[in-house]
Amino acid sequence: MTKKILSFDLGTGGNKATLFDVDGTCLASAFVEYGTSFPNVGWYEQKPEDWRKAVVESARKLIAESRVDASEIAAIALSGHSLGCVPLDEDGALLREQTPIWSDVRATEEADEFFKSIDPTQWYLETGGGFSAEHYTAFKIMWYRKHEPEMFAKTRKFVGTKDYINYYLTGRIITDPGYASGCGVWNLPGWDYEPEFLKAAGLDRSLFPDVVPSTEPIGTLTAQAAEDMGLSCETLVICGSVDNSCMALGAGAFKRGRSYASMGSSTWIAVSDDRLELDPATKPYVFAHCVPGFYAIALALYSSGTTFRWVKDAMCSDLIERSKAEGRNVYELAIEEAATSAPGANGLLMNPSLAGGASQDGTPKLRGGFFGLDLSHTRADLLRASLEGLALGLRNVRECLFAHGGAGDSMTVVGGGAISPIWRQIYADVMKTTIVKTNVGQNAAALGAAALAAVGAGLWSSFDKVDELVQQGESAVPNPDLAELYDKKYADYLFARELLAKYAER
Repeated sequence: MTKKILSFDLGTGGNKATLFDVDGTCLASAFVEYGTSFPNVGWYEQKPEDWRKAVVESARKLIAESRVDASEIAAIALSGHSLGCVPLDEDGALLREQTPIWSDVRATEEADEFFKSIDPTQWYLETGGGFSAEHYTAFKIMWYRKHEPEMFAKTRKFVGTKDYINYYLTGRIITDPGYASGCGVWNLPGWDYEPEFLKAAGLDRSLFPDVVPSTEPIGTLTAQAAEDMGLSCETLVICGSVDNSCMALGAGAFKRGRSYASMGSSTWIAVSDDRLELDPATKPYVFAHCVPGFYAIALALYSSGTTFRWVKDAMCSDLIERSKAEGRNVYELAIEEAATSAPGANGLLMNPSLAGGASQDGTPKLRGGFFGLDLSHTRADLLRASLEGLALGLRNVRECLFAHGGAGDSMTVVGGGAISPIWRQIYADVMKTTIVKTNVGQNAAALGAAALAAVGAGLWSSFDKVDELVQQGESAVPNPDLAELYDKKYADYLFARELLAKYAER
């Protein structure tokens, strides 16, 4: 019997189940989408039960389509989107149907209260919390306590996304350093929950899960989970980690100085390092890497794929229908139309910050917008300006992250946004750097989780196996004839962002 590994990539837009053989070769994958609700301004909620159902459905779909014998699946591990805040009672029952996800920023007052007694720079230097504070779990818990006191009183543990699924799979409530480092009260240098921050937040340590290594086996599938998913009760579950860390591992960024860009619902550039490099000015956010002794240090655009999806949904209803009729991806059609607009989108500029500003943007209140729109512009111009706006935002991310050098003249990209050669060329031209696609594609987080499962289950002796699996593919080289155009466009982008920030802070 040939052993297999099953990984789950629990993302913002859905869950992907991916099957690997013991050598790390991807055999098959299946995706199940779930939605996000926006009950109020700044609220971003998902249903934890939707995550569970997506894991079950994607596993069953994968097994059926691949026809693999379920008894061959030796180990499972998850990658999960960060900063989740799922309340469980003393019996482990879910206390809220919908819970805030990473992008939720409702807890601004709670963060302000916390920083009356804690210096913000001290907090950043000890937690690596480069997102605006209200994104982090501890402040969302404080919001629960203030606005939903009855529910809060019943809560015994707050867990994250993949930890909720691990609880379903094994019955064990646990987390790993990668996910814990996003809770807002985890001390990165001290590698533990920080008593001073817990006290300032008024939260008991017992509300947070115990922490084990990302490669630690946390149990086998419960009888119920095994039956639901069509798997064996003997299948081993490995703790797994946060998506930032898993994606870094799967992209090959698990040794000092290696970097990559992830282009998905959000987009970030991350570098792996065994030194804790923090900059209070630009505030790159930091997660403990799933590889022991390392950190994943990054800056992001909070909305990229989701921004382009909004543009597609708002402006391209005919392309949606055409994609169904032709059996083609609607984003492929939209990007092809964008390519009919000239570089520079005929003077049109877009700021893509539809989900708020990141640390390099100056304010979390920042929102997106089109600049220079007039009656001559076409939908193709709007689509191209959207793609260019995302590239301009990522150019700024890269400049901030590598302000002191080390960026190199190329950038490895993974994720859905890396698929389109047109989009990759726009990124290359705008950022004036060679964009390198790898064979990993959208499977970086899945491969990272699979690597954790393989090492945790003793199937691999180390993570070095990943270097054999990640191979460079097509490259998009910047067009020097467009350098002056996009330098001007970048200056316009920074100017427009400053105007939008001032408008947001009025």
